[in-house]
Amino acid sequence: MYVSRGARRGTRAGASAAVLGAALLLAACSSPGDGTGDGDKTSAAITQQPKEADPFWVNPAGNAAKQVAAYVKSGQGDKAEQIRKIAQQPTGEWIGPENPEQEARGFTEAADKAGRTALLVLYNIPHRDCGQYSQGGAADGNAYRTWIDGVAAGIGDRSATVILEPDAVLHLVDGCTKDEFHEERYDLLTGAIEKLKSLTNTKVYLDAGNAGWGHPAEIFEPLKWAGIAKADGFSVNVSNFYSTKDSITYGKQLSSKVGNKHFVIDTSRNGNGPYKDGDENERWCNPPGRALGETPTAKTADSLVDAYLWVKRPGESDGECKGGPKAGQWWPDYAMKLAKASTP
Repeated sequence: MYVSRGARRGTRAGASAAVLGAALLLAACSSPGDGTGDGDKTSAAITQQPKEADPFWVNPAGNAAKQVAAYVKSGQGDKAEQIRKIAQQPTGEWIGPENPEQEARGFTEAADKAGRTALLVLYNIPHRDCGQYSQGGAADGNAYRTWIDGVAAGIGDRSATVILEPDAVLHLVDGCTKDEFHEERYDLLTGAIEKLKSLTNTKVYLDAGNAGWGHPAEIFEPLKWAGIAKADGFSVNVSNFYSTKDSITYGKQLSSKVGNKHFVIDTSRNGNGPYKDGDENERWCNPPGRALGETPTAKTADSLVDAYLWVKRPGESDGECKGGPKAGQWWPDYAMKLAKASTP
């Protein structure tokens, strides 16, 4: 199995129409930052964080929220409070391949009703993940362009922050993606950025690997070829575990080579840093002993860092390793371990 030096990740497909409907209903019924259910082990309510620190939308119908509700219903209040650490934070909504317009519209409408910004992750590039755990993607370039058009139509003029194609540029650099697909991928990424940035209130961050992969000198030119100049910036550490400090260092080094672009950091599971034991080629996949990182916020430690985000959804599997389910599936036991290892 090919491994990309710590850049691997698991994903999830898009939400169902039922989940989107529930999210819209619950978002309309919840008041942002009202604190309902906070510290109440008998309540399954999920609320927004204070908007001034965290402008992103919390999905009240996400997997973690459902787990909280299940624990509350079964009288397991202590477990519910642990998983609430995940459920009450905004996480990325990974748009699926089948109904991009419907999903993007559902999430952004729900976020808009709550007065927030939707965090969307687009992960559908052709030849995705080089045939590994998260293999798949659009059938070809035209199918991908149609998919992006659907996402854009779904977002419309509502507020959205988009993380564009985790690993897509990295896998052009590290030899994972075949040479014959390189030119098309650069064209698709550039076109996606242009399409999304034509929208009124959408920010786009092109993925740029992580602090454990290599040196910024290896990826900055490919980022330029992929259209980073027209994006709002880039993302680092998506679905990975490198510390926020190391991620800032990596991001600032890279930023200096791509026109001082700003960046965002995935802090969802980096509370204890990367895993350093076991098979080196499998350290990225469901590593034990990890913890939740800094909670999502637009108030960060550096002026170049636009936000700490939970792009990867804590508690969802990286893949079928270490006893985990398929990539992107909810894994309650792993979610509980992440939560318990984290500070309140």
